Amino acid sequence: MKIATVELSRAIDSYAINQLKIPGIVLMENAALKVIKNIDLANCNSFCVICTRGNNGGDGFAVARHLYNLNKKIQVFLVGKEDGMSGDCKVNYTILKNLGLNIYKLNSQEEMGTLKKCIQKSDVTIDALFGTGISREIVGIQNSVISLINENSKYTISIDIPSGLNGDTGKVLGNCVRADITVTFQLYKKGFLKYGSNEFTGEILVEDIGIPEAAIEKFSLNYFIIDKDFINKILKRRNKFAHKGDYGRVFIIAGSVGFTGAAYICTEAAIKSGAGLVTLGCYDSVRSILSSKLIEGMTVDLNETTNLEKTIEKSDVIAIGPGMGINNDTFNLVEKIIKNFTKTVVIDADGINVLSENLHILEDKKCSIILTPHLGEMSRITGLNMEYIRENRIEVAKKFAKEKNVILLLKGYNTIVTDGNRVAVNSTGNSSMASGGMGDCLTGIIASFIAQGYEPFEAVCAAAFVHGYCGDKLSQSMFCVNASHILEELPFSIKELIQ
Repeated sequence: MKIATVELSRAIDSYAINQLKIPGIVLMENAALKVIKNIDLANCNSFCVICTRGNNGGDGFAVARHLYNLNKKIQVFLVGKEDGMSGDCKVNYTILKNLGLNIYKLNSQEEMGTLKKCIQKSDVTIDALFGTGISREIVGIQNSVISLINENSKYTISIDIPSGLNGDTGKVLGNCVRADITVTFQLYKKGFLKYGSNEFTGEILVEDIGIPEAAIEKFSLNYFIIDKDFINKILKRRNKFAHKGDYGRVFIIAGSVGFTGAAYICTEAAIKSGAGLVTLGCYDSVRSILSSKLIEGMTVDLNETTNLEKTIEKSDVIAIGPGMGINNDTFNLVEKIIKNFTKTVVIDADGINVLSENLHILEDKKCSIILTPHLGEMSRITGLNMEYIRENRIEVAKKFAKEKNVILLLKGYNTIVTDGNRVAVNSTGNSSMASGGMGDCLTGIIASFIAQGYEPFEAVCAAAFVHGYCGDKLSQSMFCVNASHILEELPFSIKELIQ
């Protein structure tokens, strides 16, 4: 599912209308029908449809016509004057007038009483005020209308985007409709990704309104949602003649005194997600503990130089950092691997933390690098405060990945994966997974998929989706989901997604 900025959405619409010659009124009609499709018509009989003079209002007028044809009780409001009404909007407005429907005009605060009563009496309020193009603050009568909707509506449907939400940034422009569902068209809007935007969008439903794929492909859309269809195309079915050597060698470097859990979880995640051979590198102080816990995983002492070198040489991928501690030993290992290993390295947790003051060593890398920071770690390696990163996650992650020539996975709600060119946003995972060890688990899955031959960017996307998918499944019957639960669920969910 592709993500679009307001500018790209406009460009695609313009190409479809002006180059492919699809009349705008046809797209408006299709949009209205898709809104109708998502209304519970069996249980909802009265509607308050609130429009303005732009194309979003035109969608609303068309929706009102279809509801009228279905013998529903409707009241329609035009906020503002008819002057300057867009052409397609005017067509649907005129049809309603010709049908004899009374369209209430709202031009002053004194006329708001009728709207309030209508909203209170209606089963559903339909927000067709402003589309994605609005960028100014909501003031005056429009502000009052939005407040009336939020204070009095039993159930609100927003067309394309909740009125008052910026389509690019997700920021509230002074006031914003709080929808129960948002029926958006053709492409997921970038603004929906902002933390907290779900309080205004409610459930987001992306509907196809008949813009051909050729029109969409004409424009560079390197932003997309990681969904089931994408994952199903990536995940590999196993060849019945394959053996463990075909599924790669993973080397996990993790753990220290007091943090053996991170090493165990990361190693087990690599095993449970299908890697052929997994070895854990740790210090002798914790090796006996971890050796007794790992049944399928091997261990090597990080101080045994010969064995360490052999393991590194044989590995297809190295994951380093979970539970290692922020110290010189950790930094020296990270630096050594970055400068000498020639395949792919996944760096997480303390592996990232020791890089925060030493990012210059990334310039000397011989390997492909994947970094998997959470907001705090991202703050340390960029010098930006966490609130700024939270508000600008895509821009910050993309810029860093491009400058450092790495793949970056920025953890959190709607995890971001980017290589500096492509941007993928994960659609799985939830707050029941908010517990220690989840990041270690994800690192192990990423390393496992890379060892199995997945292209690194796709491996990270697939790992993020699978990790969250397990959590979503388990949270249906569990209040909290821990990393150990994910470990047990992994092989079952991967099999399910492949099938």
